[in-house]
Amino acid sequence: MHIKADFDLCESNAICVGMAPDIFDLDDDDYLVILKDEVPEGREEELRQVVANCPKSALSIEEGISPKPPRLDAPTG
Repeated sequence: MHIKADFDLCESNAICVGMAPDIFDLDDDDYLVILKDEVPEGREEELRQVVANCPKSALSIEEGISPKPPRLDAPTG
């Protein structure tokens, strides 16, 4: 289970940061940063509440394993 943000919808209201500061943060330009995209065991309901409180519905929780971003130094074929 992992957390996903739609950065086109996010207005950086920081409600998520206030509710789960170990999971969400804002960078120096006030853009949302997801510090841990995997939902920690035992915190599923808490993070569902965080997602539900997003005023722009920019956050979601998806089932399954979080996709790993491609390595920037990986060879391309």
